[in-house]
Parts: sequence; C-alpha cells; structure tokens
Amino acid sequence: MAVASLVFLGILGAAVALSSVIMPYDPNRIDLQAAPMGKPQPPSRTHWLGVDNYGRDVLSRVISGGRVSLQVGVIATSIALAFGVMIGALAGYLGGIADSVLMRMLDIFLSIPSFFVILTLNAYLKPSIFNIMAIISLFGWMTVARLVRGALLQLKEQEFVMAAHALGVPGFRLVLRHLLPNAMGPVIVAATIGVPYAILTESALSFLGLGVPAPHATWGSMLNLAKPWLAEAWWMWLPPGVMISLTVFSFNFIGDGIRDALDPVQHGGKAH
Repeated sequence: MAVASLVFLGILGAAVALSSVIMPYDPNRIDLQAAPMGKPQPPSRTHWLGVDNYGRDVLSRVISGGRVSLQVGVIATSIALAFGVMIGALAGYLGGIADSVLMRMLDIFLSIPSFFVILTLNAYLKPSIFNIMAIISLFGWMTVARLVRGALLQLKEQEFVMAAHALGVPGFRLVLRHLLPNAMGPVIVAATIGVPYAILTESALSFLGLGVPAPHATWGSMLNLAKPWLAEAWWMWLPPGVMISLTVFSFNFIGDGIRDALDPVQHGGKAH
C-alpha cells in the first residue's frame, strides 16, 4: 500500500506541476452557455467530469485545486517541522530550565482547541493562501517538538555524544551533525501525518467559505459549491471528495511504510 500510495502521489504531483499544460480549460473561466439556466451539466466528450453551475470545467478545477491543496499541505508542514525541530532540539539538548519553559509553552499550545482558533483567526484576517499556511503552521509544530526532544534526551546518553564532548565538539555542531540526523526517523513519519492534516484543515476552511478566496479552486471550495447540488450533480462533489480521501490515505500509508522500514522489529530482527 505504501508503494501504491507513493505512485499515486507521484502522479498527482506530476499533474499539479504540469497543470498549466494538461488542464483542458481555464479553471476559472465562466461559460454560461455550458451551463444553461445555471444548472450543472454531466460528464460529456468535451467535459470529462462535467461542468458546475457556472459552466466551469470540473476536471480543470480538480487539477487546479490539487495544486493549491498540496502547496498548503507541503509548505505549512515544512514550516511547522522546522519550528518544531528547533524547539525540540533546544529543549532536549539544553535541558533544565530551558526544557521546562519550552515544554510548558508546548503544553499551552496543546491545550488550545486549534481548529477553532484557526477558524477564528482566518475569519478576521484577509483570506489568502499565505495566511492559511501561516495559521496552520502555528498549530502544527508541537508533536514534532516532542518527538525531537524525546529522541535527543535518549541520544545525549550515548557514548558517541560523550566522546564528542570529550573531543571539544561545539554544542551547535554536535546537535546539527550528530544528534538531529539520528532523530529524523520519527520526524519524517510525523511529516507524512502533518501534510494530510494541513490539507484537511484547508479543505474544511474552504468548505466553510473561509479558505482561499474565489474564484480560485480548492477541493474544499468545490465541495462548498456543490452543497446545493448534492442530489442532482454528483460530478461536482465526488471528484474533489475522492481526491481528498485518496491523498490523505496515501500520506498515511506512506507514513506507515516509513515507520515499518525504520523499525527493525518489523523485519524480523531480534536482539542477540
């Protein structure tokens, strides 16, 4: 499943990268002739996934929406990972008062109902993709910070770290060259969880009308537009819904595959 998921995400990534070439129509072009009387039209030879009630090609909007959703997922998660790794590394390596202060700050963030805060902040800010990425990043670093801190607390007791201290290796270099590379396994797994979380959050915001502003397509905004047509126009909500589900499942399966690959017990390894 992890390999199949990787293939799917590779195809999706290629489609998003080449979206300007492979999209059959302008995703934001309104064509009232294609939707007589403002009614969505079913799939046809000219529009493989039909058109919405504004006459816009659904296939083109699904591809365009994938570009936005993946951008939000990857960039927001990358920012959250960078911040989480920094906080976790400082807490784990310094210990003592610094560790206590940073972990109490982390606990405060964990105690906040993040989605409602994201919803509130985004409602008061000007809708844009950059604001959405920044807000999602603000509440996505805590798990990574805890994983990195726990890994560094264990690695600090290893003999190679003691040897590095004895040789006078500076702390900054010790963390970057020796400790963090050995703590990246859980972080990579956390990244495969963070990306679908960011995609789902952006989709939920767009579904509520608080995401990327119209007329730009996202999978969530397409679902929002399809609400009045659920019974009449399945082609308006099924493609974006399927893409959200497949993308989230794919990242989760890849995360499981990476976790199994990094765990020697999964390969039948035994302690001797």
